Amino acid sequence: MHIAKHAINLTATEKRIFGLLLDVRQANNFNTVLRVAGGWVRDKVLGRDSDDIDITLDNMMGRAFAEKVNEYLKEKGEETHTLAVIQANPDQSKHLETATLKVYNHWIDFANLRSEDYSSNSRIPTIAFGTPEQDALRRDFTINALFYNINECVIEDY
Repeated sequence: MHIAKHAINLTATEKRIFGLLLDVRQANNFNTVLRVAGGWVRDKVLGRDSDDIDITLDNMMGRAFAEKVNEYLKEKGEETHTLAVIQANPDQSKHLETATLKVYNHWIDFANLRSEDYSSNSRIPTIAFGTPEQDALRRDFTINALFYNINECVIEDY
């Protein structure tokens, strides 16, 4: 892994969202690394604004973490929203369950890092929890393999 030296300028809302996610992590004693994946990182490196926040989790499902985000917001008396879950459906090339939750007026997707293993007789992969490197290697474009590690405030390039 390469740690990029490029600085990311976060908006006030991004700082608030990422702070909330770290607070949820700490309040629940989760040993989870939170990363933003793909398009958001690309846009920020290019100096563009982006609302495309896709959170990847290294050791838990997106739904479980998103549920804890809503619980935390409720405990703090803040606005909560219904959690939407897009189920995995390999027949439709949707190989990963993704949870979507509106936080501070931004839709955020939550999913676990994953690896994909293809057998010689099928185009449908077997999915498992993966490392950041395994997740990066299965992505469609190199630029989408960049992660912004929220815990460490660094760009990771696998």
